[in-house]
Amino acid sequence: MIIDSKVENKKIANQYKELLRISYQTLGDSDKKMIRLAFDMAVEAHGEQRRKSGEAYIFHPISVAKIVAEQIGLDATSICAALLHDVAEDTKLTLKDIEQLLGENVAKIVHGLTKISNLKKDKNISLQAENFRKMLLTLNDDVRVIIIKIADRLHNMQTMDAMPEYKQIKIASETLYIYAPLAHRIGLYNVKNELEDLSLKYTEPERYQSIKEKVEETKELQDEYIKSFTRFLGKELRKESLKFEIKGRSKSIYSIHRKMLTQNISFEKVYDKFAIRIIYKSNQSDEKFLAWKIYSIITDNFTPNPTRLRDWISAPKSTGYEALHITVMGPSNKWVEIQIRSERMNEIAEKGYAAHYKYKQGNQKDIGIENWLNRLREVLENNTGNAVDFVQDFKLNLYADEIFVFTPKGELKSLPQGSTALDFAFFIHSEIGKKTRGIRVNNRLVPLSKILKSGDQIEVITSENIKPTINWLDFVVTSRARSIIKSSINEEKKIRAIEGKEILRRKLKSLKLNQSEKTISQMLEYFKFKNVQDLHYRVAIGSVDNKELKEFAKSYQNKLLNFFKRRVKKKEDPSEKENQKYSERFDQIIFGKQKEKLTHSIANCCSPIPGDPIFGFVTSNEGIKVHHKECPNALSLQSNFAYRVISSKWVDSSSQEYNATLKLSGIDRKGIVNEVTKLISNNMSVDISKINFDSEDSYFTGVIHVSVPNKNVLTKLVQNLSKVNGIDEIIRE
Repeated sequence: MIIDSKVENKKIANQYKELLRISYQTLGDSDKKMIRLAFDMAVEAHGEQRRKSGEAYIFHPISVAKIVAEQIGLDATSICAALLHDVAEDTKLTLKDIEQLLGENVAKIVHGLTKISNLKKDKNISLQAENFRKMLLTLNDDVRVIIIKIADRLHNMQTMDAMPEYKQIKIASETLYIYAPLAHRIGLYNVKNELEDLSLKYTEPERYQSIKEKVEETKELQDEYIKSFTRFLGKELRKESLKFEIKGRSKSIYSIHRKMLTQNISFEKVYDKFAIRIIYKSNQSDEKFLAWKIYSIITDNFTPNPTRLRDWISAPKSTGYEALHITVMGPSNKWVEIQIRSERMNEIAEKGYAAHYKYKQGNQKDIGIENWLNRLREVLENNTGNAVDFVQDFKLNLYADEIFVFTPKGELKSLPQGSTALDFAFFIHSEIGKKTRGIRVNNRLVPLSKILKSGDQIEVITSENIKPTINWLDFVVTSRARSIIKSSINEEKKIRAIEGKEILRRKLKSLKLNQSEKTISQMLEYFKFKNVQDLHYRVAIGSVDNKELKEFAKSYQNKLLNFFKRRVKKKEDPSEKENQKYSERFDQIIFGKQKEKLTHSIANCCSPIPGDPIFGFVTSNEGIKVHHKECPNALSLQSNFAYRVISSKWVDSSSQEYNATLKLSGIDRKGIVNEVTKLISNNMSVDISKINFDSEDSYFTGVIHVSVPNKNVLTKLVQNLSKVNGIDEIIRE
């Protein structure tokens, strides 16, 4: 690739000017000087480095800084850190250099970003889960580290075309698993939507393309409907002398995909494919009054769906999000979602964290994201579990809807939907949670596992003699409560687990079973325990008794017996007759790009059947397990253990074909194309799907796409073609 350095340098300079122009924050002279210095340092440090696409590496940090400045709206310190986020890891520039030139705050954020990247490899842990945990732990230092990391991920997702397919799927799965939920929780809804759409583009390209095309096909009609609806609505609002702007927008491709999946419906049956947003001008004291006034005008003209009213003005989301959402029956009997926001509310919805601080006044009580961050820091400080458990627990609360409940003194608190009475106790304070003896909801004693609903008033009864038990984990859903409970019982559990191991050994011996790795693995699956320590602990405290162990032994021995019977008889199971036709068509699984046939077993969690979309997962002690692509565990496995995932698919072994592309080149002569095509056509095992030859100055190049039953036939074909007079080189792709 020939690079015109003058053109490239001009483009870099223009990118810098645009960075200053698009900044959401007002930049003073000192801010601009600091950003210029960071920019020059980044340009010099990255020097001749280039990305896989071939462009200068410096374009990546500049793009990340632009996302931070415009879409997320952070300050000059964050913009500088974004420009320098890769220098400490990839260049000679050190954190000490950054601190000396740009100050402690920039250096601290860059250090946080570097900590996330520098992960030592350990085969005994999930590298990605550990990476996620490291990233989340940086929240203890500065939330801006996470936000810049999200911006970094967004730009990587936007420029992933140059990467190999397996990397695209891995990065997209990670993004869906942790980065998009994090963006949602920090209030960066636009960033979240883009991350989700881009992830779907790489994890399920056919699904993504299908929905995208259908959205584009219906766009003209949809735009016309929105225009007509907003024209009428605007006329009614102007009668009340309101100052406002009305915007129509399509739902994201990913949100349509999720709705189709969760409701098991086609694209045509997704009715709310777009929403209308009314953004009105108001001073802060009149915001609530005007929002309900607009609501009243809308519902005077259109029938509302009472079950779809969402009042996040009276009780904002914990992300700081405020708005009224209503769904009304519009013209042509179509349901239309309308979002009502003031300009301030809209900025918070668009920018999240940055706008929250812009509008925070004086000694205003901490709300929204600050409360969540404070609670999250406590979760991080109490965390003692393994990385995968930690990330799973943390993820539970990232996308959860909220409920609003009251303390005995009438203070309003928000909790994730599905939270229990015991979750509330830990939400109030970790020490109150650990000493919970009982809970009253609306003046009535309830079980600790009671699921709360909006409007409940809750009182926690404590006792100094109470301490958390393992059963409490069954009574909570929030990561905060789970983390504190696990931390409290961890030491005791370790001691009891040692006792339990010996007890289990004796009991298995009496049942004529060895405490082997395979037996323990089967026990974990049978009793649905996450790890060996958990099994040993449950045995020690008696929650796995002799009767249950006997039932397991019987089940395990039957399993082994059936396995050996199948191996000896290899007879057809009569219960599978109805699936026989399908199974005969798709009777074999092949793995990886080489389409290898490998020993495997079907995962019990999703039990894919022949023809289903699948992937292989290399377990630590049971070989390859085959999972359905829609398996509830799929995203977690692909994200936390991407290095163990193998692409796979069902095939019909009787008609299996291999596709190959052959690139030919050599000295052109009359009749060479005819000779090549004749040679291929005479081979009954080879089909030509596409062929193209070009000639220039007695030199020819050709590309032939063929299908063959196996690789031996392809190898033989290449050998025969190489004997054709004039062919100099054959490259097989």
